[in-house]
Amino acid sequence: MTSKKAKAPSKQLNPAAIQSILVFSAFVGLFNETILNVSLNTLMEEMHVTGGTIQWIVTAYMIIVAVMVPITAFLIQTFEIKKLYLGAMAVLLMGTTLAACSDSFLLLLFSRMIQAFGTGMMVSIMMTIVLLITPRKKHGTAMGICSCAIQLGPALGPTVSGLVLNYFHWHVLFLMLIPIILLLMVLGLVYLADVTTLTKPRIDILSILLSTIGVGGIIYGLNAFSSKENLTVAVSAFLAGILALLLFGKRQLTLKEPMLEIRTFKNSAFSIGAVLVMISMMTVFTMNIMLPMYLQGALKTTVFLSALAILPATLINGGMSLLSGRLYDKIGAKNLIPAGFFIILTALFFLSRVTAGTALIMIILLYIAVCIGIGSTLSPSQTNALSNLQKTSYPHGVAILNTLQQIAAAIGSSLFLSIMSTSQANALKKGILAETAAATGFTSALFVMLLFILTGFCLSLTVMRKHNALPSCPDDSKKTEGLDIQEETI
Repeated sequence: MTSKKAKAPSKQLNPAAIQSILVFSAFVGLFNETILNVSLNTLMEEMHVTGGTIQWIVTAYMIIVAVMVPITAFLIQTFEIKKLYLGAMAVLLMGTTLAACSDSFLLLLFSRMIQAFGTGMMVSIMMTIVLLITPRKKHGTAMGICSCAIQLGPALGPTVSGLVLNYFHWHVLFLMLIPIILLLMVLGLVYLADVTTLTKPRIDILSILLSTIGVGGIIYGLNAFSSKENLTVAVSAFLAGILALLLFGKRQLTLKEPMLEIRTFKNSAFSIGAVLVMISMMTVFTMNIMLPMYLQGALKTTVFLSALAILPATLINGGMSLLSGRLYDKIGAKNLIPAGFFIILTALFFLSRVTAGTALIMIILLYIAVCIGIGSTLSPSQTNALSNLQKTSYPHGVAILNTLQQIAAAIGSSLFLSIMSTSQANALKKGILAETAAATGFTSALFVMLLFILTGFCLSLTVMRKHNALPSCPDDSKKTEGLDIQEETI
């Protein structure tokens, strides 16, 4: 394996500027993921397609983002980071411009797929570079900021786009992003520097194909299963994805230069962290879908009011990600992560006992408590997992965790929504009122979710390491050799 050191820049690195540019770029890409969610009915009528067809605008975006994450681990080791960033943003800009000009379903779908390629790259680029330019003692704060962007981007998409669509056509959603993307590209050209060590691994086409079929097949299968479109196709795609991932893993173990270093899972702290991240993501992603369904079905709230009801919790979740990052830097993961899971466990227990007559304000407060717990587990679990790796393994660790988050979201929505709909249907067959049946379905799904959270709580008790207990990795100094990095608070 050939190695090439990062070029020493002619001026000082500005970590705060670099992190700001990367975080906001990833935010814009992830904001794009859900920007059309509230306009699907309008698009369906305007483009004369069915509900199942228009859903591909969202599903295709999600699948491609997930597929690009492991591939980006290879790209980060192959191309200089400034060129890779500008390339990813250029792809996002191209897709956004095409979407703004789209007048047919096929062109809009094609545009969304191009956008997703750029977004998939940006998420991994952001996390990997932020970890490299940040001192280990500040990893918690840095990852908290990254986690905030990852969670708030998709969460704010429907809210902001809903406000815009009250006054403008849906094309404006994309037109308003074009100058923002251009500005970020200019800032990236000025401030970004090549801080990675390029190993130039050989490209393995079979690995790329297997990872694409594996991740794409699993996520498509789970999404199709939850929507009950075609169960035969859904199961076939899911099984094909599982088989492809198994073959992918086996191949990575035999390659001298693997595309994705899955031996990372030999690190027990990383593996436990990966499971905790999956449980946290599964919970918050599914709750953001199920809670509005419960509010509309059991409490008969409007679509707008149900979206507004979860907004405070979403914003607090982002704030908690920032706060928990700073707490991680001060006290480590030993007490922080178990406390977060305990908060989730307690709040979900009370949520699992709601009825069709529960006050809306009580639902809002309980979900705020859930998101306080999520903010205390998701980002710290991710930080703790990655901090146990050497810097050379960051691209692989980031790719693995981001891919698992996408899979966890798909698993959660498929599993819990199926439980919710089945329980609700059974209640209706017994002659129970529709409002009560909706509440019954919601609480049944939460009971199963509680079992996952309880598992996460038990696993979190095994997280013993504090952030300052890990000795410096032997390659840390080599990573930043020749780079003049300004020490400033991010």
